[in-house]
Amino acid sequence: MTGHGSANQAAQDEALSRAKRGRRVLNSLMAPEAGRLRGASGLSVLAALVWPLQAWCVAHVLGALLAGQNAGALIPSLVFGLLGGLRAALNWGAEGLAQGAANRTVGCLRARIVAQEAASGEENRFGGAGAIAALAGEKAELLRPYITRYRPAQFRVGVVPLLFLGVALWQSWAVAVIFAVSGPLIPVFMALVGMAAKEASMRQLGEIGTLNDMLVERLGAVLDIRVLGAQDRVMEGFVVQTGRLRQRTMAVLGVAFLSSTVLELFSAIGVAMVAVFVGFSLLGEISFGTWGAGLSPEAGIFLLLIAPEFYQPLRDLSAAWHDRASAEAVGAELEDWQNGQAAPLVGKGAQAAPLAGLCTVQASGLVIHGRALPDVSVDAGESIALVGPSGAGKTTLLRLLAGGLTPEAGYVRVGGQPLVPETADAWRARLGWMPQAPHFLSGTLRESLMLPEGADPWPALAQAGVAQVVRALPEGLETPLGETGGGLSGGEARRIMLARALARRPDLLLADEPTADLDTETAAAVTTGLLAAHGRGMGLVIATHDMALAEKMDRIIRLEA
Repeated sequence: MTGHGSANQAAQDEALSRAKRGRRVLNSLMAPEAGRLRGASGLSVLAALVWPLQAWCVAHVLGALLAGQNAGALIPSLVFGLLGGLRAALNWGAEGLAQGAANRTVGCLRARIVAQEAASGEENRFGGAGAIAALAGEKAELLRPYITRYRPAQFRVGVVPLLFLGVALWQSWAVAVIFAVSGPLIPVFMALVGMAAKEASMRQLGEIGTLNDMLVERLGAVLDIRVLGAQDRVMEGFVVQTGRLRQRTMAVLGVAFLSSTVLELFSAIGVAMVAVFVGFSLLGEISFGTWGAGLSPEAGIFLLLIAPEFYQPLRDLSAAWHDRASAEAVGAELEDWQNGQAAPLVGKGAQAAPLAGLCTVQASGLVIHGRALPDVSVDAGESIALVGPSGAGKTTLLRLLAGGLTPEAGYVRVGGQPLVPETADAWRARLGWMPQAPHFLSGTLRESLMLPEGADPWPALAQAGVAQVVRALPEGLETPLGETGGGLSGGEARRIMLARALARRPDLLLADEPTADLDTETAAAVTTGLLAAHGRGMGLVIATHDMALAEKMDRIIRLEA
């Protein structure tokens, strides 16, 4: 029991911590729109305060009719209509300001996510492409009801009930007591239900990100799935994952309906108590609750009309309480995303004229993610192998040499110039890059080679030893492969990557594990293509575990774990 209690306490502490972080992020996001949000909240308060004036007009007309005085109804009726138009205009202005603030906040957030991910040199530790897309898409959209509904309702709750309480006290202290006792119960129960709502929303958002990542991965491998006949197993996985998301969603909806039911109950009880008091007072059964004289019909009708409006801001806040829980969960995920950002790409990643000078690289004193890397010097046309155990930093060092990451300390010089944002794009124009995991554009093979307009791809394909494979594809260069090269073997996809790297005739090629996971024949074909390009004067830096390939390089640099 003790262990179970400790686990529950730890879960509650974690939920509270995430909620606080979410609120902090939300406040930061909405800071630029603070003025518009205050304006929207102020207009909504003014709109709510128009109702007591309208209620007094109605009470006056009904009281005059009960007293048999029909002549005095015209002017209050006209005033009631004018006040109704004013209230509608105030609500329209408040909604317009709030919606505009929401549009700008969500739009700026999405632009920021896209810009930061485009400028990142590594995959975000927050999640894959599906999780990032979910964060920028449906999750960011959850901020809209928080801004347009919850924030104005929160402001109204702090002002309108107190003013209505004062108006009721002016007519009847008994009704004021009913308001003062029943009103605070609603926020108390909102807070209790809100804790469950936050946890349910966080679990639901987590499942959405997981499902999106799963969908992106399966779509990328759809051709392989069909070839292997694994459709049933993939569908079973989707059924399980969507079932879990359905359960999380139903839990969120259950909490939302529960909170609405409980809070509607308290407001209904409060209104009923006011109605009972007014009714028995007008019947003469109750002689207390007013300031001296008995309750008049006008005053009774007025109190009955403002009673629902006293609770309305509290009801609006309770209806939007789930919006707050969802927004805070999104805020916490935004902080996780921000904390998971990798070191940024040096430069803009744009096309540029090649950097002038010799294709030489010197790296010294590099530190990234708290790890010190060895110094590296590559002369023009030289070949170097970076070897070492997994996790020693070989891939990271390649990315640093390409300007794909910004070091925490140390420097990289290219062609005698420092590798800085002003020179990075021009430097990368002289590089070829061969990643360990083949990745294609979502288009044809020709588009994935990314050749200049009118360039002939076949020499590079022949040099990589993959020309015959491309000719054998159903549509040749126009064959759509998907992002993971569905329909190609691992070795064929790797050689396509080599052809893409060689197609622009780079001065220096950076290759990450070019022969990993390949059979002996395919690895030999890739090695032959690399050495042939090097023989024509191209520099070569390879990160590899393949010592047979490493020994064919001019130098070997060993990295320790």
